Order: sequence, then structure tokens, then C-alpha cells
Amino acid sequence: MDTFLLSRIQFAANISFHILFPTITIALGWVLLFFKLRFNATRDPAWMAAYMFWVKVFALSFALGVVSGITMSFQFGTNWPGFMEKVGNVAGPLLAYEVLTAFFLEAAFLGIMLFGASRVAPWVHTTATFLVALGTTMSAFWIIVLNSWMHTPAGYELREGVVHATDWFAIVFNPSMPYRLVHMLLASGLTVAFLIAGISALRHLWGERSDEMRKSLRFGVTLGALLIPIQIFAGDMHGLNTLEHQPQKVAAMEGNWETGPRVPLLLFALPDEEARENRFEIGIPAMASVILKHDPDGVVPGLNDFVAADGTVMHPPVAPVFWSFRVMVGAGFAMLALSWAGVVLMRRRGVDGLPRLYLGALAGATFIGWIATLAGWYTTEIGRQPWLVQGVLTTREAVAAVPSGMVLSTLVGYLVIYGALILAYMITITTLAGKAAKGQPLPAHRPQLSPAE
Repeated sequence: MDTFLLSRIQFAANISFHILFPTITIALGWVLLFFKLRFNATRDPAWMAAYMFWVKVFALSFALGVVSGITMSFQFGTNWPGFMEKVGNVAGPLLAYEVLTAFFLEAAFLGIMLFGASRVAPWVHTTATFLVALGTTMSAFWIIVLNSWMHTPAGYELREGVVHATDWFAIVFNPSMPYRLVHMLLASGLTVAFLIAGISALRHLWGERSDEMRKSLRFGVTLGALLIPIQIFAGDMHGLNTLEHQPQKVAAMEGNWETGPRVPLLLFALPDEEARENRFEIGIPAMASVILKHDPDGVVPGLNDFVAADGTVMHPPVAPVFWSFRVMVGAGFAMLALSWAGVVLMRRRGVDGLPRLYLGALAGATFIGWIATLAGWYTTEIGRQPWLVQGVLTTREAVAAVPSGMVLSTLVGYLVIYGALILAYMITITTLAGKAAKGQPLPAHRPQLSPAE
């Protein structure tokens, strides 16, 4: 493996680890605000207990997200200097806006949110929670702006081979940004919904019957049931936007080689790039045309349209995009089935009457949001290849000329550390759940606010 491939794997490993934690904190901040507002309105201590449990998960996720994000940003200089040399006039300010409007806001009020429940006035603590939640969303906004611009660049011009901004409004609100932002925010909401539902189901299986556990479990399942149909619709709209601006990505997602009408929706296939065909496939006739063109006779682009006369392939690797897309969709439909089944079961039996089989399935799906998020991210980012910035900068043009051995050694180090941190993260959360199930005090647990406060 050469420097180029190793650098791609290293950045993929870093961003795969990093994205797990903002995916939780973006939505969990707003969930914590909801818990706090419910406590303020009802004075029910179960809501405050839910807040105190999940704020610890937020703090842990926030810490790992910050650390991995800083490490990832260094790679722009160490592994991909051509990126900032070419598009730094756009990427640099957008990353700076994220720090100025989001990170400082989170850092300034996180301490009050974590440790101020019994030390400051209730309205101050609630306001701090709101500002931290707002900061996480603003952070997501600016990162999605930059990522979307890399897929659908707008508002720029090239001067001597370097990108210069000409219209910041067009840069920020580039053609794919609204779709990507909504899709990502909903993905975060679903990740948190199933995290809360799964951990609460685990506590239920371990024998806990507290009001806090019941409220958390009901909330997680209900939130998932509400968000998943919206996400399916948003994903469809995002797909249509991608078809307009990156047809080669959609062709890879569908495993479609020849442009034409009545393209089947492939449920299973083995794409063969060398032969430029699928060796085996199972599909629903004309359904891809129906989904993408809303017409069974609609013409869907094929991968063979993106091969130059000299044989240069200008479409992404097919198999990774094809399969990651199906993993994402499969995870989405699993969320749909689990959440809607849970709503029906809770209406009929209540939380305490949920079958152990269902609770076990829900506990097993605790991190299904991570699976869907990573699969969607791989679909999006691998699907952009060979471009780093669509039509402006190829990935190969941006890579640093460093020895492959150096990249390999740091890649191994990253993988070992990240693997240990993921394991520690999951163990810590399950340990917190176990302590809560047994009624043991949680670390750094602060007294709940009394009704008089």
C-alpha cells in the first residue's frame, strides 16, 4: 500500500471515530434541555434524574469528540496539504466560524451544565444547557457547510489554480447543504433515541423499575418512532439532490452500469468493476426508476457514462458505495420496525409489560445509529471519489509526499488507541447503567433540585 492509500485509510479511521461522538452530542444536548424543561414544568424528580444520568454520557461523548476532532484537523497539514493550498481560502474561514460560534459557546457553558445544577439559579442552569445544545448544533452546521461545499462547490473562482471566494452566501447555502444538514441532524436524533432506548431497556432487563427508567425508555422509543419516517423522506430528497449534482454516486449506489429506463432496485448484487457488470443480482424491476424519477420509464444514469475516452474512470469504487448504502437503508428500516413496534407494545402493555424479547432486541440496537451514520458517511464520502472537491481538486492531488512507512506507523497507533477508547466508552456507559439499575449513586452525582428551588 502506498502513501496515498494509507493516508486515505488513516483519515477514514480518524473521521469514523470522531463522527460517532458529535452524532450523540448534537441531539443529546437538546434532549437534556427537554428533560430539564420537563422538570421545571412538573417538578417530577424523575426528569431531573434522567438529566443527571444522561449528562454524564454527554460529557464523556463531548470529551472524546473534541480530542479526536483536534487530531483529525492536524491531518490537513500532515497528510493532505494540497487541500488547504488549493481551497484554504474557503475551508479555513468555515472552520474558524465553527470554532468562534460553536466551540467557544460549548466550552464556556459546559461547566455550568455539568456541575451547576445545585450551585446556580435554576434558570441559569437551564440557560447553560440551552447554549451548549445550541453550540453543538452550530458546530454541526459549519462542518456540514464545508462538507457540502466540497460536494457541490459554489460561490468561488479559480485564480492561478487557487480557489477564491466570490459569494459567501452561495458558499454557505450551496446546493446540497440544506439536504445534508437535515439528514445529519435527523441521524443524530435517531442515534440518541436508540441510545437512550437501548440503555434504558438494558436497565429494565437488569430489574430496574424506576420512574426515570420508564420515562427514558418511553421517550427514546417515541422519539425514534417520530423521527424515522421523517428521515426516510429526507433521505429520499437528499438522494434526488445527489442525482442532480453527483449522478455517478447514485449510479454506484444503485449498481447500475448502463444508462436507461426501467432500472431495477437491486436488493443484492456482486459488482464487478473489471468486467463492468454485476455478476449476480436480485432486484425489483423498474423500482430504481420509480424512486429516482418517479416514473418506471425514467432514465437513470449508468456508471459507464463516467469513463473517459482514454479509459480513465471518473466514478467512485462501486462495491463499497453499493454495500454501505444498503447497510444504511437496512439499519433505517430496522429502526422503523423496532420503534413502531415499541410504541404499539407500550400502548397495550405499558413499559413494565414489554416482552423480554423486545427489550433484548432494543438493547442490542443501542448503537444502531452509529452503524447507520457510518454507512451513510461512507456512501457520501467514498461516493465523491476520485474528487476531494467535486470538479476542483482530486484526492490524489492533495496528498502529502511523505514516506508510506510513517503513515502506516501512525495509522496502527490510531487504530490501537481508538479501539481501546471505543471499548472504554461502551464499558463506561454500561457501568453507569448497571449502577443506576442497582440504585447505586453515580459518579459526581449532584443533589437534585428541590421543588422549592
